[in-house]
Formats: sequence, structure tokens, C-alpha cells
Amino acid sequence: MSEIINNRENQKNFSNPMQNGLRERPLNKPEEEPGHPIHTFIRENREIDKHLREKLRVHLEAFKNADTEENVYKLLEDCTLLLDLDKHYSRKENLLFPYLEKYGIYGPTNNMWSIDDFIRDGIKEAKQLLSNYNGDKQKVIEEVQFIFNEVSAMIYREEHILFPMALKNLTEDEWVKIAHESDEIGFCLTGPEAEWKPERRAIDEKAISEGYIKMETGILSLKQLELLLNHLPVDITFIDHEDVVRYFSHGKERIFARTKAVIGRTVQNCHPPRSAHVVEELLEDFKAGRKDSEDFWIKFRDKYVYIRYFAVRDKNGSYAGTLEFTQNISPIQEIEGEKRILS
Repeated sequence: MSEIINNRENQKNFSNPMQNGLRERPLNKPEEEPGHPIHTFIRENREIDKHLREKLRVHLEAFKNADTEENVYKLLEDCTLLLDLDKHYSRKENLLFPYLEKYGIYGPTNNMWSIDDFIRDGIKEAKQLLSNYNGDKQKVIEEVQFIFNEVSAMIYREEHILFPMALKNLTEDEWVKIAHESDEIGFCLTGPEAEWKPERRAIDEKAISEGYIKMETGILSLKQLELLLNHLPVDITFIDHEDVVRYFSHGKERIFARTKAVIGRTVQNCHPPRSAHVVEELLEDFKAGRKDSEDFWIKFRDKYVYIRYFAVRDKNGSYAGTLEFTQNISPIQEIEGEKRILS
């Protein structure tokens, strides 16, 4: 797969096995069942491929002939719509990959995620070039052709390598969990054809215990504790001393997507490969006692996100894990004057 990245500059035309469209291939159970995660992934791929062939490629040819304002706008519109691919890739990375790792399959995580990110970057770059078009026609052509080739090739990899691999290894209960969690991330260009309900009994979920937890400063039931954490105006994630994700809060408006599939997964594999080394370095600093906290702040969509990491230590100073604390501080930055009475 690394050849795809290294040979990017050599891709000058649509010499791709997907160029003339994806031929429908017969599906076998269970992925032929509407609503099954693989059925939905493939359903999205049909729409993505249709968009590539009937919109992006057609409009690129028109742009090659004349880079008019209208043709620039049509390409820009196509690329903007393709940003929806992030949902398709995010479900794959955050729901499907964790279960494959559970069975010792790490290839897709290490390779496919990197290429997904490369495609995301390519779409953003093309959108930027078109939004601020300065007459550099060839650069736009190369970027859009790159997108067409790589997205098409990724569809092929998913349907001929990734999906068969997943169907061979994952249990029905795991597919039910993936289907249940998919709504939280969203879908690309289309959605599930139906709600998938396997013929056997629905998966049994353990009810929350009504037991109580006695802490140094009070006593709470498990239900109260969960409600309390989920009502905090921040997102919290806890990673234990072995770098395994053990908990995340589930507030009404999460900043970054989290699914239950990350529970029990190493935190390094919950981040894109390009940023995994940053996470690893930070955790090593916490474990070695070189740092107790680290802060980051970024612009994310319409939010200004403040991300804080804290080393969690016991009373003896031994490292017990890391707490990730994420907050949208845009509303806080807008505060002026004072407020002393109820609205």
C-alpha cells in the first residue's frame, strides 16, 4: 500500500480498474442483509463510485477543456460532497479496526488508515485550490485525478480484502454492536437500507448495577455516577496504566466521535498513524514522571477546542493512567462583564 503514497506524482490519468465503474458482485450472507454494517459500507461505496464517475470525472473533463468559473464551482461542489467520506472512513477506523485487532489483525489499521488520511488530505487540498483558484490548472487536474484514483482503489481494497477478512473473523454479536454504534459517527452519501435485526435473539446488554460506590468524599450509586459524568460540559476519556482505553463520558454533544468499540483498545491504535507517536511520547513522559500534564488547543469546525491530558497517580505517586479532558472553549472566550443574577 505504501506504493500508493510514494507514486502519487506519477498518477497522471485515470488508469484504474475502477474507471469504468464497479461491477456488482454477488453477495453472500450475512452482508446481503439490509442494515448489516458490511451491506451499508458497500451501499455507500456504490454511491461514492457513482459520484466519482458521473460527477467528478465529468466535471474534471469539462475543467480540462475550459477552466471557467462555472466549471471550477462544479468541481468544488463535487469535492465538498466527497468530504462526507470522512464518516465512511471513521466508521471503518473506529468500529471495524478495533475488532480486527482483537483477533490479531493489524494490517488494515497500520496501512489503510494512513491511506484514508492521505485521501482526506487530498480532498481538502483540492477544495482549497478550487476555493482560491489562481489559474494553476495543472495542479487542480493532478489533485482531482489523485482523488479519483485513490478513492476508487480504496473501494476495491475494502471490498476484496478488508470486508471479507472482517466477515471471516467477527461474530454476529460484534456486528450487532458495530451496527448499533454506527449512527453516532454517521454515513456517507446514503445510509442503512433498514435496521438490521438478526433472526436470533437481540444481544443482551447488562443492566447498570444499582450498587453504590463509597468514596472518600461521598457515596454514589453507579447510575448517579454515570449521569454525573455525562452531564459535565466536557468530554472525558480515561486510559489505564497499560495504555488501554477503559472509559469515556457520553455527553449530549461530543466534540470528537467516540464509540464503545474503543473500550479495551490501546490508545495508540485509536489515533491516526501520523499522530500515534505524539501520544506515545506523551504517555512515556507521564510514566517516567517528567510531566504531569500537557495542553493543546485547536480550531475544529466551528469550535475552539481545548484538549488537556493529566497523569493520574495514586497517593504514593505511582502512575495509574491518563485522563483526557476536552472542552469547547468558544462560549467561554465570548464572556464579557459580569452576571450576578438569574436570567
